Amino acid sequence: MVELKAITEDNFLDAFRLKLAPGQESFVSHPIRSLAQAYVYRTQCQPFGIYADEKMVGYVMVIYDYDVPEYDVWHMMIDAASQGQGYGSEAMDRVIDYIKTKPFGDSDRVALTCNKDNPVARKLYESKGFAATGVEDEDEIELVLTLA
Repeated sequence: MVELKAITEDNFLDAFRLKLAPGQESFVSHPIRSLAQAYVYRTQCQPFGIYADEKMVGYVMVIYDYDVPEYDVWHMMIDAASQGQGYGSEAMDRVIDYIKTKPFGDSDRVALTCNKDNPVARKLYESKGFAATGVEDEDEIELVLTLA
């Protein structure tokens, strides 16, 4: 079973040790960059370690955009050694469950972007109900989920 645990002083170094598989560097930022963003946006975001059997196997950050308003999923990644085991799918379920609690504000809209050259991630997001909006920015496409 996968669970999300807030990134704290007790586990941030584990997040720094996560590795992307070769070729994935253009798809997602490493948690080091993401945690710097989490500090800047600390009143509207929550970074999480993705855990399986008490081991951090990935990272994801949820941020609330007060201007839209909407929840955004940023920088989701699974460590190279843990990919292909269903952790990403289970983690996205936990992320959606977390967002449904509306921790930062009221919105039923969840958005994320996906690199056009990353069909594995796009298939995962679409399997959870995310749909492309037609909005594109360079090599990224926007996908949105409306919560029931």
